[in-house]
Amino acid sequence: MSITVLYFAAARERAGVSRESLDVPPGARVADVLALLSALHPSLAPLLPHLRVAVEQQFVGLDSPVSPNAELALIPPVAGGAPGLFAVVDRPLQLAQVVDAVAGETAGGLVTFSGAVRNQTQGRRVLRLEYEAYAPMAEAKLEEIGEEVARSWPGTRLAIVHRVGTLVPGELAVVIAAASAHRKEAFRGCEHAIERLKQDVPIWKKEFFEDGEVWVGLGP
Repeated sequence: MSITVLYFAAARERAGVSRESLDVPPGARVADVLALLSALHPSLAPLLPHLRVAVEQQFVGLDSPVSPNAELALIPPVAGGAPGLFAVVDRPLQLAQVVDAVAGETAGGLVTFSGAVRNQTQGRRVLRLEYEAYAPMAEAKLEEIGEEVARSWPGTRLAIVHRVGTLVPGELAVVIAAASAHRKEAFRGCEHAIERLKQDVPIWKKEFFEDGEVWVGLGP
């Protein structure tokens, strides 16, 4: 099937075109399209972790499907925004993804946080967790956190990816990376991100035990 890809700003410069038609396999998702574009435009590949993707003028995640004749746009960080990666996904997380989104020659300090599912809570054995999110709002809130960090510690870049769906003990639920010229700002930015995430981002967690289940924060 065929789709139209739009390029803007730095993405346009790297690809050498502002728009083009691309043949993708039926059932392709955004991640598949990005893989094809990396092969088609090698100079674009290093930029992709820093871009947001919109399909039919709506921001989407890497796992979002792409329909025939869809218009897919590669969106670099906007002027005044918080560069980085802010996503809610339903696949296993990779710490390298958030590191690549913020790393650079100006970053003398880079701090990461990986939140994994524990095998017990208050003495009760955890069988699995189920995460649910209002994904569009959650991603917008994650980006707001990135903007807060950039304002509080100028020059600090942040990336956050949170997983939804069913997770078992040992699997990663969230990965965060903060990069800055100095380690102090990177540590503070990363700590601020995880605390704010727990306050305002609409992501919910249900714990399943051998003897029951509970939505975290609501009690039995």
